[in-house]
Amino acid sequence: MELNAKDVMKLRNDTGLPMMACKAALIEAQGDIEKATDLLRKQLKGKMDTKTDRASGEGRVAISITREAAAIVELRTETDFTAKNEKFVTAAAKIADLALGAHAGDVPQSPDILAVVDDLRISTGENVRFARGHKITQDPGSGSIGHYVHHDGKTGVLVQAEGSVSDETLRQVCMHITAAVPRPKGITADDIPSDVVEKERRFRIDAAMESGKPKEIAEKMVEGGMRKFFEEVALLEQPFIMDPTKKVKDILGANVRVVGFYRWQVGEQA
Repeated sequence: MELNAKDVMKLRNDTGLPMMACKAALIEAQGDIEKATDLLRKQLKGKMDTKTDRASGEGRVAISITREAAAIVELRTETDFTAKNEKFVTAAAKIADLALGAHAGDVPQSPDILAVVDDLRISTGENVRFARGHKITQDPGSGSIGHYVHHDGKTGVLVQAEGSVSDETLRQVCMHITAAVPRPKGITADDIPSDVVEKERRFRIDAAMESGKPKEIAEKMVEGGMRKFFEEVALLEQPFIMDPTKKVKDILGANVRVVGFYRWQVGEQA
């Protein structure tokens, strides 16, 4: 049968697939674009399902936010080239929007999210996958959510706070969390995971014992070192990256309480 060149081009633009594959699908579907699209999805999804063991080390973090909630998601793929593709960027944003419709907490891969992922698998030929998602909610009358996604799309941050604080201040705190070294591990010293604290304390005890100092001095060395450690990794105690003469808690003010924060980076262990 003779094909309309505009139909072939439309199918190619819609799917991102090679021209010859689009022509073959249209011929089999007797020129029906919708049937040809479904045919391509079925054919190529089957092929992509055999490639899901390939490493997906690149990707993008996306955030969607309203006054009442925010969602952060990570979408992974095989190459940085694909991760920077406009279609991939748009898909990550769409998945973040879909995650807003989930319950608060970890977001499962819904059928709608899977459909977006499958579209990308078909059009890119890569092992695209939904790595993780999380949704938080708030009372807009008493709290705020700050957000920031770094320009390369590989790191995203959400900060949830209670009290009177501007959106710009929360955005700056998000940028601090993105860039701070060492990376904050808790809001205050009390929030730092116990296994992290114990590992650090053991390291300092071993170092003090190896120094040959008397027990009393060694104990003081450990306690002093732990105080410094807490100042380095507790978010509120960190020197603010845009003005190191102040701490993050000074930027926020005494009447603002940070409820939680999420710093996600592409490729890290979920």
